Amino acid sequence: MPEQETSPEHLQKNSDDTVIVGCVENEEDEYRDLVESFVRWSRENLQQLNVTKTKEMVVDFSKSTSPPSISGKDVEIVPSYKFLGVQLDNKLEWSTNTDAVYKKAMSRLYFLRKLRSFSVCSRMLHVFYQSVMASTIFFAVVRWGAGIKAKDANRLNKLIKKAGSVVGCNLANLDEVVRDRKVLEIADNHGQSLTPSITQWTN
Repeated sequence: MPEQETSPEHLQKNSDDTVIVGCVENEEDEYRDLVESFVRWSRENLQQLNVTKTKEMVVDFSKSTSPPSISGKDVEIVPSYKFLGVQLDNKLEWSTNTDAVYKKAMSRLYFLRKLRSFSVCSRMLHVFYQSVMASTIFFAVVRWGAGIKAKDANRLNKLIKKAGSVVGCNLANLDEVVRDRKVLEIADNHGQSLTPSITQWTN
């Protein structure tokens, strides 16, 4: 799990990578200082940074920025970035993520059709869809599902409809899954907030 902080410039540490997040309003000094601090910490702890795999994504609609430098090498500025399995882009849109999800789901639809060609029963096809295909389509859908463009939502819904025709039943579309998972998330958060009060009352 990432380590979250609330300051505008902070690190998010994950099991296999680190993300530096900076909210730059006027000067970039604090952000640059954080980058330098992290580079220095990595060097002191004998951890080598792979600059060629280090990317910077800038969300700024008003001006261009120069990339930070690590060990004398400029970091590549990219238009999109994959963070914890979700594609983010510098336009704050979800088309890039939709393209990635659609491509993965299409490859899994092929295997679903192959299973049907072997006369696998509808129940097992549905299990395969839920565990292999739906898990790909709806990964982190609570975060992006309500914000994608109508054409992107239509692409995914058509894909789900194709899967439904293979399975032999109606499958929940994007809007339905987003709604249900948001309800579950709200209920889960509400339940956690009640835990201290319930514990105190029972004691």
